[in-house]
Amino acid sequence: MSEEIKDSTLGLSNVNHLEKLYDGWFLDYASYVILDRAVPYYEDGLKPVQRRILHSLFENHDGRYQKVATIVGRTMAYHPHGDASIGDALVGLGQKNLLIDTQGNWGNPFTGDRAAAPRYIEGRLTPFAIDVVFNPETTEWIPSYDGRSQEPVTLPVKFPLLLAQGVDGIAVGLSTSILPHNFRELCEASIAILKGKKFTLYPDFFTGGIIDVSDYNDGQRGGKIRVRAKIEKVDNKTLAIREIPYGTTTVSLIESIVKANDKGKIKIKHVDDNTSKEVEILVHLQPGTDPQVAIDALYTFTDCEKSISPCTCVIVDKHPKFLGVSDILRMNTEHTVKLLEWELANELKHLEDKWHMTTLEKIFIEKGVYEVIKKAKDREQIINFVREGLMPYVKRLHRKEITDEEIGKLIEIPIRRTSYYDREKADQLLRELEESIATCKYNQE
Repeated sequence: MSEEIKDSTLGLSNVNHLEKLYDGWFLDYASYVILDRAVPYYEDGLKPVQRRILHSLFENHDGRYQKVATIVGRTMAYHPHGDASIGDALVGLGQKNLLIDTQGNWGNPFTGDRAAAPRYIEGRLTPFAIDVVFNPETTEWIPSYDGRSQEPVTLPVKFPLLLAQGVDGIAVGLSTSILPHNFRELCEASIAILKGKKFTLYPDFFTGGIIDVSDYNDGQRGGKIRVRAKIEKVDNKTLAIREIPYGTTTVSLIESIVKANDKGKIKIKHVDDNTSKEVEILVHLQPGTDPQVAIDALYTFTDCEKSISPCTCVIVDKHPKFLGVSDILRMNTEHTVKLLEWELANELKHLEDKWHMTTLEKIFIEKGVYEVIKKAKDREQIINFVREGLMPYVKRLHRKEITDEEIGKLIEIPIRRTSYYDREKADQLLRELEESIATCKYNQE
C-alpha cells in the first residue's frame, strides 16, 4: 500500500514538473516568433529575415549584381531557418522595386507567377538603399546565432520604410497587416510632422484600383477599406480590367469571374488575360448583356471588389504594440531626426580629427620638429621630444591635447614626404575641412 502511494506521488510530481516546463517553453516560443520572425520593428520596418538579407547584401556590395543563390547562401550565415524562407523574402523585397535592383525573371506580382530559380536571377542594392538604409557607425550590433559574426539589431533607416512597403505577418496569438503607402505622400506627411502641421495618410497600392477609406481608422484594428478593380467599357460586348484590387492576382480574379458565371451571377462568353508589364483582362459579354449591369455584377459577385482589414502591430522597445499609421509615422520621423543628428555628430568628429591631424603634420614638418628625432635614444624619448617641440604651437589647435597615438603617426611619416611637403596643398585641404566643419555645424543647428 505504501509503495502504491509512493509511486502515485512521484507520478504527480513529474506531471507538475512537465506542466511548468511546457508553460515556459510555449511562452519562450511565442515570444521568439513575435520578436524574431513575424512582426517588424518600427525603427526600420523590417522582419529579421529581411534585415539579414539587406545586411548581407551591403556587407558584400561592390556595385555588381549578385546571383540570388549567392545572396541566399551568404544570408544563411545570419538566418537559422533555411534557404526557402530567405529566398521568398528576397523575392518579395525585389518585387517592391525600392531596395533591390533586380535582373532576370523575379516573378510577376500582378499574375502571381513565381520567380525563376535562384541560380538564374540576380540582384543588388539600389542607390536609395545605400544612401538611406545603412550606416555601420549608427548601427547597434549583436552576435549572430552561432556567435561567429555580428548582425544589426535594426538598420538605421532614415525613411518610413515600414509604411512604404507594407507588411503581413502571423505570430502566436497576434498578427500584423500594414498596408503600403505612397512614397511622396509619406515624405510630405513627415515634413508636416516636423513643421507641426496636420496631415492625413491613406494606403496606396502598386496594383492601382479604386479605394474607399471612409472606415480606415488610421490603420488600427477594427478598421477596414474596400478596394475595387478599375473596369472600362471597351464596347457593348467587351469590358477591360486594367487595375486590380490589392491582394489579388489576375489568375485569382479570373477564377472568381468564371465561378460567378458558372453560378449564373453574370453572363460572359469568355475571359482573355493579356497581362504582361501592365494588367489587361478582357471580359467578353454574351449578346444582349448590358455592360453597366455586368460591371455592377463583377463588383458584387467577384473579387473585383474586396474588403481589407488592416492591423498595425509593430515591435516597440521589444514589445508588440498596436498603433495607428499616424503614430508610426511620427515615431519614424523622430527616429530619422535622431539618426541624422547622430550621423552629423560622427561626421563632425571625423572632420575635426582630420583637421587636427593635418594641422599637427603641417607644424611638425614646417617648423622642423621632426629634427628632434635624431637626438632621441628610444621611442619613448622620441615621443617626449616631439611633444615638447609641438607645445609652442598648441594654441593653433582647436583641441589642445596631443595624444601619444597622434605623435606616433607623425614620427612614422617618411623622410621623403618631409622633403617634398606641399604647403599650398596642405593649406587648401585645411580650408576645405574648415568649410565642411562649418557646414556640418550649420546642419546641426
